[in-house]
Amino acid sequence: MAAHRPGPLKQQNKAHKGGRHRGRGSAQRDGKGRLALKTLSKKVRKELSRVDQRHRASQLRKQKKEAVLAEKRQLGGKDGPPHQVLVVPLHSRISLPEAMQLLQDRDTGTVHLNELGNTQSFMLLCPRLKHRWFFTSARPGDLHTVLDMAKVADTILFLLDPLEGWDSTGDYCLSCLFAQGLPTYTLAVQGISGLPLKKQIDARKKLSKAVEKRFPHDKFLLLDTQQEAGMLLRQLANQKQQHLAFRDRRAYLFAHAVDFVPSEENNLVGTLKISGYVRGQTVNVNRLLHIVGHGDFQMKQIDAPGDPFPLNPRRIKPQKDPDMAMEICATDTVDDMEEGLKVLMRADPDRQESLQAEVIPDPMEGEQTWPTEEELSEAKDFLKESSKMVKKVPKGTSSYQAEWILDGGSQSGGEGDEYEYDDMEHEDFMEEESQDESSEEEEEEYETMTVGESVHDDLYDEKVDEEAEAKMLEKYKQERLEEMFPDEVDTPRDVAARIRFQKYRGLKSFRTSPWDPKENLPQDYARIFQFQNFTNTRKSIFKEIEEKEVEGAEVGWYVTLHVSEVPVSVVECFRQGAPLIAFSLLPHEQKMSVLNMVVRRDPGNTEPVKAKEELIFHCGFRRFRASPLFSQHTAGMHSLIATGHLMSVDPDRMVIKRVVLSGHPFKIFTKMAVVRYMFFNREDVLWFKPVELRTKWGRRGHIKEPLGTHGHMKCSFDGKLKSQDTVLMNLYKRVFPKWTYDPYVPEPVPWVKSESSSVVPQEGME
Repeated sequence: MAAHRPGPLKQQNKAHKGGRHRGRGSAQRDGKGRLALKTLSKKVRKELSRVDQRHRASQLRKQKKEAVLAEKRQLGGKDGPPHQVLVVPLHSRISLPEAMQLLQDRDTGTVHLNELGNTQSFMLLCPRLKHRWFFTSARPGDLHTVLDMAKVADTILFLLDPLEGWDSTGDYCLSCLFAQGLPTYTLAVQGISGLPLKKQIDARKKLSKAVEKRFPHDKFLLLDTQQEAGMLLRQLANQKQQHLAFRDRRAYLFAHAVDFVPSEENNLVGTLKISGYVRGQTVNVNRLLHIVGHGDFQMKQIDAPGDPFPLNPRRIKPQKDPDMAMEICATDTVDDMEEGLKVLMRADPDRQESLQAEVIPDPMEGEQTWPTEEELSEAKDFLKESSKMVKKVPKGTSSYQAEWILDGGSQSGGEGDEYEYDDMEHEDFMEEESQDESSEEEEEEYETMTVGESVHDDLYDEKVDEEAEAKMLEKYKQERLEEMFPDEVDTPRDVAARIRFQKYRGLKSFRTSPWDPKENLPQDYARIFQFQNFTNTRKSIFKEIEEKEVEGAEVGWYVTLHVSEVPVSVVECFRQGAPLIAFSLLPHEQKMSVLNMVVRRDPGNTEPVKAKEELIFHCGFRRFRASPLFSQHTAGMHSLIATGHLMSVDPDRMVIKRVVLSGHPFKIFTKMAVVRYMFFNREDVLWFKPVELRTKWGRRGHIKEPLGTHGHMKCSFDGKLKSQDTVLMNLYKRVFPKWTYDPYVPEPVPWVKSESSSVVPQEGME
């Protein structure tokens, strides 16, 4: 009788857990030697009663609210710096003088006009609102001025056109500002009241849809009447401020007045006196000062003159008419400023930071001996002896046939192959020479050909720069070749490949093969500083800023900074209309190192950018160039190429350049092939023999030996090649950034249109 077997659907009950009903003794034995858990912060929060939790939450909300209110009261108040507003028109139809005139509400407060070169600016004091503003302006076409003033502006006021919002220049300016980092901003529309009543509603709807693309959660205000200007001022005063990290951690200053005292030894260098309001953090005289676009300098002392724009000015009653009161502002006379002059701090030579930005290299460090000529010749003879191989071959085999016989196998070919190979090689070279001659003839014919053109075409050609067009065409050709054949280069025939690619090396695996970051460094790398741990150094400095109190000029004070050893070109730029902005540097920020940045190509720029091309960088408060970017054939503007962020400061991070040499299979056997056109002499084949080969169809192989003296080589692969396949060789070398850092970046040359509609620079501008 067969026994019953349970099926797959039989119920499976859980096993009984005896640990739940253990006695006290067994539990004590299992827990012997264990320590009690530490009290967690989450557990403390749970222990609070519901009333205490509500009380604590209300306290936190109250503290945040008080901090926001204190920040609002300080900005633009009597104890804080003036509320600096940058007015940027985003369309060519906007009238900037009309907008500035509406903002100068003399019924609301006192207006102090100030001409800073070509930029319009004024100070507006409103005792009734307990606020003071400093309005500046910049055109979108002057890109450097817009970006520099946006670095210190508390609020940016964008003026929009009622029909289009912004034009192409305004859109380009917005892209640059968004990439740099926007502070608090406000949108205002000028000219909407000039439209018919029926079209005003439609214009607002269309403008709202256009604004949502750039500013999805913002609304715009109107700026056509004095009443609307007053509402805009209240909006600016009560608006919550957005913070930028590079401004909150450093002290910075916008120059309201500049004076230059040349030194006795050299008139081109002297002491620069910069007067303005302290913002961000406390200014310490022992710290270094960076003037945007000009470099780093040391300070000698800090003075505290009287505030030229007090919110509540002094009132003096004259003796003749005691009923009339006269407001006296410190900007009327310079004597009033000098009377209240007070020296806050003088630099201490022992505590002042050094301007040393580079390491002084030791020429004897890392010295090594170079091999002599005898040692090089001995090594070459040794390589020749070691390259000889002894093989077992059948009787009657020629030396050429023996070269094709692999170890452990046999493969033979007739002697006629040798002559056939030589004949085909001769024919190929004859064809190449004939093609070169024909191409040269065609080029000569093309250059000497003349075609009749109309008068209109002649005028058009006068405006075209043929040299610039040829350079741009060559750039586009190189970019197209790079896209079609990435990293592939042609082996030169006039230079040996072992000479041309002597700095490159072959790698078994690009990802896993070792490469020493300290190997074969250029001489300039001895001049840079290297941090042991840049991230920890930065964290410790930021923590010290938050916790440690710094002695010096407090935020909101009107001070005069005495900066030593400043070239006279800084003052000349300020007098020509460029803003002067200074930032206090943190420790180690003046030292040179290698910056690794992650950038993203701007969609508005389609021109090819070559490696090691001269570019201008806006990085935080700095503006510098790796090499000068000058062009005599453009409209005087710099184009935005890419945006990104700083990834690390690490000289050991390697940037590897790859080149790919290509060859074509000439004769194909089972796993052997003759490859040509990768090299053009026998010595190059021997030089690159250890490097691994690959094909576009996935085969891998090695060079066995050279054939003849014209660069043909015998190669073995892991499978049979196809006739249409291409043999490739990857070579790698480490590339280093050029030492071309220059903090002096002048403003772009302003251009104007003449009567003949050609573009010429203004007179007196370099």
